Amino acid sequence: MPYTYDELKGKTVAELREIAAGIEHEAVQGYTQLNKEHLLAALAKALNLDTHTRHKVTGIDKANVKSQMKALKKERDAALETHDRAQLKKVRRQMHALRRSLRRSAASVAKKEKK
Repeated sequence: MPYTYDELKGKTVAELREIAAGIEHEAVQGYTQLNKEHLLAALAKALNLDTHTRHKVTGIDKANVKSQMKALKKERDAALETHDRAQLKKVRRQMHALRRSLRRSAASVAKKEKK
């Protein structure tokens, strides 16, 4: 049965050891002596699972925000060349706000997924 990393993470050490018992891979050798953290890593390696989960951004048009960021970076470069500090500050604040909106929407999705 194929597992995901999140499914394995929710299992107990005893359940993880049962799964490791059915797998013949050098990463899970000595599975009876491993704690949960090391056992998870070994199982992920043996089953070729990705341990890093990426958050999906919802509620915001990520492509549109990225294109806005690209345009703002050009404005920032122009402000740097002309030494216009007021414009530079304005553009950097806009970029900061866009980055935070992306992070906030991704974090809210991750929080909802955990529940």
